[in-house]
Amino acid sequence: MIIYKTDKEIKAIKKSNQIVAKILRELQSMVKPGIKTEELDSYAEARTKEMKAVPAFKGYHGYPASLCASVNEEIVHGIPGSRILREGDIISLDFGVVYDGFYGDAALTCPVGRISKEAQKLISAVEEAFHRGLEQVREGNRISDVSFAIQRNVESKGFSVIRSFVGHGIGFYLHEEPQIPNFGSAGHGLRIKKGMVLAIEPMISSGDWRVEILPNEWTAITKDRTLSAHYEHTVAVTSSGVEILSLLESNSVKESNYA
Repeated sequence: MIIYKTDKEIKAIKKSNQIVAKILRELQSMVKPGIKTEELDSYAEARTKEMKAVPAFKGYHGYPASLCASVNEEIVHGIPGSRILREGDIISLDFGVVYDGFYGDAALTCPVGRISKEAQKLISAVEEAFHRGLEQVREGNRISDVSFAIQRNVESKGFSVIRSFVGHGIGFYLHEEPQIPNFGSAGHGLRIKKGMVLAIEPMISSGDWRVEILPNEWTAITKDRTLSAHYEHTVAVTSSGVEILSLLESNSVKESNYA
């Protein structure tokens, strides 16, 4: 069942997403050779608590951390630990919070120091794919139009779309209907309507799209061990158009607002 949100509820969901956006921006500035992924996780959890929010991922179906930190061939659900980031790595930071009962969720992929041209192209491609999908998010279009636009753009760059994981509705729960695949044909299925709040998140690979799950039963990696990148924003369909709720606004998150 799809839960359509009121304007008031969308404003509340935006508050959660602005917390996510601010913490992700801070984490992005911390990514450098020599830092451990567990340091990023500890920082994210501490900052979330400072802002009077709750980490959305920690404990979700048993997930052990507040942040998903996926390095190189890791697609999603990389568990932070003692791994030290090295020059040339890329890392996906996927983060969510709950604030005042509403969920926020976003992700980005960062370079660690100087990276290869292939890695930079991959990061640029996943961000561009998100925006091509976003262009299709408007009333009357279909979810499949978003999926098709993402896949077409990714494959035009010579990369592959990961098919085992999808975007999703969000707001009252971390994962709501509808599912939003990053591949498929256009023009069929569910129509996009006002009040939908969607987490659109292309995940792509520089090689094959097939995945493998590590023994920790969480971390998904590319089966051929090629690089993967992930990019996500939470967006809302409103009467005035589409708004990216997790796009950081200047001065939108002040400590005093969450005291």
